[in-house]
Amino acid sequence: MAMDAVDLQIIRELQTDGRLSNQELADRVRLSPSPCLRRVRRLEEAGLIRGYTAMVDQVAFGLPVTVFVRIRLERHTAEAVRLFEEHVAVIEHIQDCYLMAGSSDYLLRVVIEDLEAYEALVRHRIHAIPGIASIESSFAYGSVKQTRTYPRPAPGTPRRPV
Repeated sequence: MAMDAVDLQIIRELQTDGRLSNQELADRVRLSPSPCLRRVRRLEEAGLIRGYTAMVDQVAFGLPVTVFVRIRLERHTAEAVRLFEEHVAVIEHIQDCYLMAGSSDYLLRVVIEDLEAYEALVRHRIHAIPGIASIESSFAYGSVKQTRTYPRPAPGTPRRPV
C-alpha cells in the first residue's frame, strides 16, 4: 500500500490522540469525513494501524520502576532462540523485547513495583528461562522523553509495502 502525505498526517494525528472523532480527524487533515474514514479503514485493513490503546501513568498505576535488561544467550540455535522468546512473551512485566546486534542478544524493558519484586522476577521467572548466559540490569531513575508518535520519514524514504 502506498501512503501519501495525508495518510502520514492521519497516522500522526491518531498517534497523538486516538480518541479523535472522525469529524475532528477530518478537520485536522483537511478532508471531508467520508474520505477520511475510508482512509482510516484502509490503513487499518493494511495493518499500518494495528489498534488503539490508552496511555496510562506508570507510577500512578503502581509500577514506578523501569529496568532495562540486557540478555546474552549461551547458544544461538533456533531452538534456544525460540524457547527464550516464548518465555519472554508471557511475562507481563516485560513490556518490550528487542533483538539486538552487539554484545547483548536482547534488550528488555521491564516495569515493576519495586526492587524486591524485580529480584523475584529475575530469580523465579527470568533465570528459569533455559539458555541464558548473562543478565545485566540498568535501572532508570527518571524519564526525559517518552513518545509513541513516530517522526515524519525523510522525503523520498522508501516505505515497505504492507
